[in-house]
Amino acid sequence: MTNSQSSSPQSSRRKFLFETSSAVAAAATGLSLANIAAAETKTSSTRQPTENKMKFCLNTSTIQGEKIPIWEQVEIAERAGYDGIEIWLRDVDKFEKEGGKRSDLQKHIADSGLVVESAIAFAAWIIDDDEARRRGLEQAKREMQMVVDLGGKRIAAPPAGASNADSPMISLDEAGLRYRELLKVGAQVGCVPQIEVWGFSKNLSKLSQVLYVAAAAQHPDACILPDIYHLYKGGSEFEDIKFLAGNKIQVFHLNDYPDIPRDKINDSDRVYPGDGIAPVTEVLKRVMATGFNGVMSLELFNRKYWEQDPNAVAAEGLRKMKAVIPN
Repeated sequence: MTNSQSSSPQSSRRKFLFETSSAVAAAATGLSLANIAAAETKTSSTRQPTENKMKFCLNTSTIQGEKIPIWEQVEIAERAGYDGIEIWLRDVDKFEKEGGKRSDLQKHIADSGLVVESAIAFAAWIIDDDEARRRGLEQAKREMQMVVDLGGKRIAAPPAGASNADSPMISLDEAGLRYRELLKVGAQVGCVPQIEVWGFSKNLSKLSQVLYVAAAAQHPDACILPDIYHLYKGGSEFEDIKFLAGNKIQVFHLNDYPDIPRDKINDSDRVYPGDGIAPVTEVLKRVMATGFNGVMSLELFNRKYWEQDPNAVAAEGLRKMKAVIPN
């Protein structure tokens, strides 16, 4: 089900805590991870990249999946040549409400040679209100079961419900406990919730915070879903990626952004990898140096792309993803 299958939960937990020890310290003290990089030089230098078996995935927001039936989204991803697809569960809900059968959709995806590498949904697992959080966990369980039914095993877990400016600030330790509860729900159905950095959010806007929460969860399935745009938006340092063990990143959201200040940029400004100013290839070198060998998912919300032929957008996105992958 997860990377923890090859080792005991205790071993996985110890490794995760070791790999993220500097990140935890930084988040707890408010220091930048860059300030303690020198102490990690020896450890970082011992990590060897693995053979490149990178998979490429289309997050359907890139083609404005909300306007395109999910059946067609699968066909677009197949024609473009992707290995997998990152679906939005709202589109599955719509498919089923219109009379579609989940089993038929699962077969369609498999027959297309694709894998549901991840899914997007917004269960409120982290919020303070106990009853609302309980309902959020129930929602998350239903959504994770949907992912499993479609042949997938991962789902994004952003801080939904705790992202607005007026949201209460949740302590990182408490967030870790709540993430642990979400992970336990995921383990029941065989789906891993990947805690996601949201750069615009009141909570979990920085990589250091998410690293702390993942370690504080003390669960072998804990893992992180990074995103180039969100790392920039939230003020994280790209070089801090090296403090994360590669097997704790299963999916990486790949994108780029133009020269717009952090406080002005938004999701719709994202562009194809290599078309902006982000040091994408250098970031990916750092990611791959951690041992990451998973899934690159193209996640864009560019309205200009939405006006174009979705088949052309998907194909161009894959071409530009491959162009920025380090040799």
